[in-house]
Amino acid sequence: MQTILEMDEGNPRQSRRDKRQSRSAVEVKSILERQPPHSLSAEMALLGAIIVDPSAVAEVLPYVSSSDDFFSDSHGIIFRSVIELYEKHQSADLVQLVEAVTKHTAIENIGGPEFLVKLAEDSPTSANAKYYAQIVAAKARLRQLIQTAGTIAYEAHSAGEYDAEGVRQIIDWAEGEIFKIAERDEKSDPQRLSELLMAEIERIEKSDGTRLLGLATGFHDLDEMLSGLKGGEMLVLAGRPSMGKTAIALNMAEQIAFGGRAPNEHTGNPKDHVAVGVFSLEMSKDAVTQRLVSSFTGADSQKLRTGGLTKTELTRVIQKSFILGEAPIVIDDTPALSILGLRARARRMLAQHHVKCLVVDYLQLLSAPGLARESRQVEVSAISRGIKALARELNVPIITLAQLNRGSEQREGHRPRMSDLRESGSIEQDADVVMLIHREDYYHRNDPSWAEDPENADKVGTAELLVVKQRNGPTGVVKLKWNENITRFENRVGYRRDDVPDEFVQRARTIEAKPVADTSQGIEFRSSFRKVDPDEANHPPTHDISAAALPRERDEDREDTDDDFSDLPVPF
Repeated sequence: MQTILEMDEGNPRQSRRDKRQSRSAVEVKSILERQPPHSLSAEMALLGAIIVDPSAVAEVLPYVSSSDDFFSDSHGIIFRSVIELYEKHQSADLVQLVEAVTKHTAIENIGGPEFLVKLAEDSPTSANAKYYAQIVAAKARLRQLIQTAGTIAYEAHSAGEYDAEGVRQIIDWAEGEIFKIAERDEKSDPQRLSELLMAEIERIEKSDGTRLLGLATGFHDLDEMLSGLKGGEMLVLAGRPSMGKTAIALNMAEQIAFGGRAPNEHTGNPKDHVAVGVFSLEMSKDAVTQRLVSSFTGADSQKLRTGGLTKTELTRVIQKSFILGEAPIVIDDTPALSILGLRARARRMLAQHHVKCLVVDYLQLLSAPGLARESRQVEVSAISRGIKALARELNVPIITLAQLNRGSEQREGHRPRMSDLRESGSIEQDADVVMLIHREDYYHRNDPSWAEDPENADKVGTAELLVVKQRNGPTGVVKLKWNENITRFENRVGYRRDDVPDEFVQRARTIEAKPVADTSQGIEFRSSFRKVDPDEANHPPTHDISAAALPRERDEDREDTDDDFSDLPVPF
């Protein structure tokens, strides 16, 4: 059996978690009765540093900004007094500091003028002010955490006969309180412009005008307009129900996973396969997988659901599904996520799967801890800010799906506008890119005469992606081809999806297919596969997966097709 020491050496984080979970109620009570974490020496050293050199306040404020961060009330009053003098551009000499302190309390309550002199004498330099501030801030966060934990425990004990909704509200509130503490530590250090310029010059030197700055979505006109999806960006993809928000997001995820920077005629980018995380709050993992299979293999989605595939179609689906299985896509279908829960799961997904892009489907299904009783606009605004902050924290692009209100359906032409974003104007403010999906033929789906009109020929099966906002680039319209049967968007003219990495296809080709079960209705083909060692790849397999080696269909089951499966890298 592993000892605690051994676990500490092997996995310190795991051992600490195990010890936390094994503590008894008595131990917890004992801990709560202890004196809260603090460091009086660090507080005094910090005060002495900013008294000696008031300019050090600027270095301290990102970490300690309130008198509440001090364990000692007298230390907090002194800090507040120094800050007030700093804001008035006055020096913190003894006379002015004593006067500032007496506005809050009697000078004797903080130890008299001699205590202020002692602080200055014991800290002859401000060189370590930032270090002391970090210690004071860390202790303050721990005290806040203890106080919050106690309040949460009190609320939980006082819940009484709360129903499920009441308990949910307590949990949301508790998450919000913890979230506020966590937010305070999320700061980035300022950088000099000279340092930033060197990185930008290096990027410019490497750019030849043909490469994307971010991940390629596979929609070439969109990639050219956005220059790819860049880390730290929040990209909102919005539309009315049934416009294809989920479909286009999954198409992007698939393309990014198969080589968001894969070399092709369009981008010229070096190969860089990318893991993508999908948070599906509306659809289950199985439903998302079915969407991906239909889109990638070209199999009719209705047939996939009902089992109406012919044996030829089934064979094709199985073959191409092995290629799809190589795409590093991670799906989380946890329903009713809060923004705090999304944040925690995204961090874990980044650590475990090294994802470089996230998809959230969709924004209005998230909740904001502690804001359930506020207006929906306030809650959605908090969610939007949280997603933007998460994108910056993880330095990944987040494709965020969102619903539009009915405004577009009430205007002529039904074209959506950015003002149609449901429940909050904050979404358009926080987003770096806002894209709206519009399919005119959707609004005429019950009017055969409209589709037969030659004037509408180029509108049938066409989708428009309206880029109505781009913080650092142009806006415009990208036209795409929409295939409803397989829920897939494609480049409209002149492009062929030909960039599935060869290594994925090669791995898929080293799969043995074993036909089984001869029935009275003809040969039934079921999936029974095993991976073949890579060394066998150059030798003929026992059972080839080409059409010639597959079971022959009876004439009445055979479709008219010239498909010989020679285009395995290409879904269509």
